[in-house]
Amino acid sequence: MNRRYRKTVIAGNWKMNMTATETKKFAEDIRKIMPRAKWCETLICVPACNISTAAKAFKDLRISVGAENVYFEEKGAFTGEISAEMLKDLGVKYVVIGHSERRQYFGETDVTVNKKVHAVLNAGMSPIICVGESLEQRETGITNEWIALQVKSALFGVPADKLRRCIIAYEPI
Repeated sequence: MNRRYRKTVIAGNWKMNMTATETKKFAEDIRKIMPRAKWCETLICVPACNISTAAKAFKDLRISVGAENVYFEEKGAFTGEISAEMLKDLGVKYVVIGHSERRQYFGETDVTVNKKVHAVLNAGMSPIICVGESLEQRETGITNEWIALQVKSALFGVPADKLRRCIIAYEPI
């Protein structure tokens, strides 16, 4: 990758594994060992209930905080969902979209991934678009076509000036 045009991003997500208290403790522990890399951006994507705690805990560590999910509608009767504007208001810069577990367990499709990409970009944040194939797809030899379809679907209708804010994360299932 040419670092003149794109910055390297190292990201991790916690899934459903840490409480706010554990988030604070993790930040204290990582503070002792984390190098301050200037050549890349480090970020941690956490569940919505941990965003405020993580933002405070990682503020001085040069670690950006992202969210693990977003809903594509701006407002409405969508109990339990969180909008892009709500995330932005919490200081979120990145949002994981299309994770294989969201696709597998919650029925997310390429269409909903695309809607989420637009919602995140319109709110001024960067989507981390997850793409990947299953073992069966890999063994069938359709990996490249499958990934290309996921990328094209996720980015459908995204204006060229917003593409720079999109991150593609390859994560085979």
